[in-house]
Amino acid sequence: MAGTTVADGGLVEQAFVAAARHLDADPEPMLDHVRATMGESKISVFRHLFGDESRAQEANRAFETAYAELVDGGRVAALPGAREAIEELNSQGRTVVLTTGFARPTQDAILAALGWQDLVPLTLCPADAGGRGRPYPDMVLTAFLRTAVADDVRQVAVVGDTSYDMLSGVRAGAGLVAGVLTGAHGADALRAAGATQVLDGVHRLPGVLA
Repeated sequence: MAGTTVADGGLVEQAFVAAARHLDADPEPMLDHVRATMGESKISVFRHLFGDESRAQEANRAFETAYAELVDGGRVAALPGAREAIEELNSQGRTVVLTTGFARPTQDAILAALGWQDLVPLTLCPADAGGRGRPYPDMVLTAFLRTAVADDVRQVAVVGDTSYDMLSGVRAGAGLVAGVLTGAHGADALRAAGATQVLDGVHRLPGVLA
């Protein structure tokens, strides 16, 4: 969602800085890792950075709280053409699932802020797929299984703005893995991670699939 259909505007980094400071840690040496792992389950990132499970969980809670406050403050918006693209895909008879590395409360807060609660039939966070987020294929495969609208994983299109989005699509066997240039990673990084196409934004997707 963030960076693909939702304008991030640096909110992830801002929330991470708040979480690190909550634990009396210096966020600056950690930011390169945070940027490189955009799209990954946030708790996994905190486990890598803080090691100790209790500190990782505390950091994750602080991150979610900080991000929710930014959302409540009106700091989240849909990317241009994102809602229209989803509606067009729906009109083409396709099933759209929104996935995120955020926890469910944060995902729900974003959906509510955008008025997207009824836009798609299914939204997924790592906990909905057994706890493993990207770059694992679990959320893509969970979408495939729970929607039951495709006969073959090659009928699935995965779209995202990070290298981990691309890896999850490739590992799931998706027939189309498209990177968009509205978020964390550039075209070279997206292609290196397996993008079959790179688009300037998700608004291009209906035309590509049609």
